[in-house]
Amino acid sequence: MALPSQSRAPRVTLSEDPPSAVRGAEVVAVPVLGGPDGPALGPGAAELLDETELDAFALLEQASATGKAGEAVHFPVLDGTGPRDLILLVGVGDGTPADLRRAGAALARRTTGKATVATSLAALADDTGLRALVEGLVLGSFSFHRRSTGAERPPAEHVVLAGLGDPGSRQEALRRALAVAEAGWRSRTLALVPSNEKNPPWLAEQARAVAEANGLAIKVWDERALARDGFGGILGVGQGSATPPRLVRLDYTPKKVRRDTPHVVLVGKGITFDTGGLSIKPRDAMMNMKRDMTGAGVVLSVLGALADVDCPVRVTGLLACAENAVGANSIRPGDVLRHYGGRTSEVNNTDAEGRLVLGDALSYAVAEIGPDALVDVATLTGAVKISLGLRTGGLFANDDALAALIRDAGAAAGEPLWRLPLVADYEPRLDSTVADADNAPGGPGAITAALFLQHFTGGLPWAHLDIASVGDSPVDAHEYTKGATGFGARALLHWLELREPLAGVRAAR
Repeated sequence: MALPSQSRAPRVTLSEDPPSAVRGAEVVAVPVLGGPDGPALGPGAAELLDETELDAFALLEQASATGKAGEAVHFPVLDGTGPRDLILLVGVGDGTPADLRRAGAALARRTTGKATVATSLAALADDTGLRALVEGLVLGSFSFHRRSTGAERPPAEHVVLAGLGDPGSRQEALRRALAVAEAGWRSRTLALVPSNEKNPPWLAEQARAVAEANGLAIKVWDERALARDGFGGILGVGQGSATPPRLVRLDYTPKKVRRDTPHVVLVGKGITFDTGGLSIKPRDAMMNMKRDMTGAGVVLSVLGALADVDCPVRVTGLLACAENAVGANSIRPGDVLRHYGGRTSEVNNTDAEGRLVLGDALSYAVAEIGPDALVDVATLTGAVKISLGLRTGGLFANDDALAALIRDAGAAAGEPLWRLPLVADYEPRLDSTVADADNAPGGPGAITAALFLQHFTGGLPWAHLDIASVGDSPVDAHEYTKGATGFGARALLHWLELREPLAGVRAAR
């Protein structure tokens, strides 16, 4: 049976006309800047006030508006003389990229269901600000549903960024912004697909579709190929499920590739549902586990957008996909798994499964690709949520330059990361009496998990993004909608579009 169609992101175009002159616009939105002397109206307001005789300052005063980023004051238009039915005064704070991102998300939420929206918010922005605005606008519009009647609050169909002096010169910034925002949209969608539809073979098919649409090379290992090639971690985690595991490799090559073009490998954890296995989770802890493949969804979404942001380096994405189920063939506490390349892990907690599938993929990357840098992305530990809360992701790295590049990209993208230490003093906690490592070494949990993974990286420059803290948003908040966040796609794309994504990173060999 066909599933209900999903909402699409708004179409965004540019115009030199003031927003009040955009034909057919049902909503006109102008910016309000904050300041010590009270709110001030921004570009597009003068033309709007001349046309409507609206007392905007009285309206702002009545609403106690200050112009802070994301604040929105609305004024219904009831004269019936044209298509317009709403005027919005949207706070942009100081007009920083972060403020504009929040303003874009606020505009999106106030204009659901509209056909055409015209706004002069972008008239305040340079290209960096325009990109932030568009990312907030698109992602603040996000929704996902499985209702037979359609989405409850569909996004606006068309948003015109108006009042731009030279729209043609801003098209490149808009193109990149839409590519990044749409990657975030895709990663959220993948995370929210329910697990009665989403399993490892399904995720591999999504990867095939992305590869075909974006000119990527693809290779998929099924359960027989995984056994033949020795991927014991992925096979072990997936062996209790009725749906078999998969490993997916995607390869992006830039247009101007040379023999010395750097190569980055991204590895994503793709647990399509996590019961915890025989070390079963409590009911409440299992409720969001359809999104335990967020890391793989992020990597897939990033690979699909690399050409659109003109990424200058070669990038391979590895999706380590399995369902951690309870079954007669599930791995047991005390079992020993042999990873790709031979390293062994004693499984003393079947709910510490993400590191087992990542270990295989990281080992394969080191042995068969030998990249200049490795980055893995995973909703890995509850411990990082305790450490960092719900708005900041965890970052571990063995190279200071790589850590700084990814951290700064996250800040620019609105996906903040906090670097945590790889404390060698905790290494003895990984000791096992029968294997190379124990997969459940105890606390501090985020650090010991990172230390476990570090053994599979072959000494290459490596960063580990533990995004369990930010995989879900409990409420609508700025560009995040309640539910899966797809955190990491924007940060990685802001990093990989740099002209030198590995500037200062030590040589891999």
